[in-house]
Amino acid sequence: MSGRSRSAPIPSSPSRRCLAIGTLTRLSGIDATLGLAFAGTGVLYPFFGTLLGWLGVALTGSDTASNILFGNLQKITSEQLGISPILMSAANSSGGVMGKMIDAQSIVVASTATNWFGHEGTILRFVFLHSIALACLVGVLVMLQAYVFTGMIVH
Repeated sequence: MSGRSRSAPIPSSPSRRCLAIGTLTRLSGIDATLGLAFAGTGVLYPFFGTLLGWLGVALTGSDTASNILFGNLQKITSEQLGISPILMSAANSSGGVMGKMIDAQSIVVASTATNWFGHEGTILRFVFLHSIALACLVGVLVMLQAYVFTGMIVH
């Protein structure tokens, strides 16, 4: 077995765990319960759904993981509110892109690439407000697509 083959199971382990948690939340009904709770936000849900994607990527470090964890929740909530599930799935990913700049591994990569070791906290403080502002901007754009520019959504 080569050294490359031995290292392959370690990186794939977090992916398997994320898939397991996503399956667990879906099969246990947590997605449905949270989806119905989020439906209480009403017309503001497209904004908050985008921020949910932002939070998912900020915590997991992966847009794919955020989609696995929150994709079914987004679908359930959007169907309850009569909003396009396609739009909200895209909003989860779009909000997630804004959360990528504050995830831990991205900050470590940035500090390493710039030879600014030990300044991860400074980098986080600098990009955190930018990340929130951009996620909110995406949320507003998603709200406009949900209620004003509905012709932009593929059916």
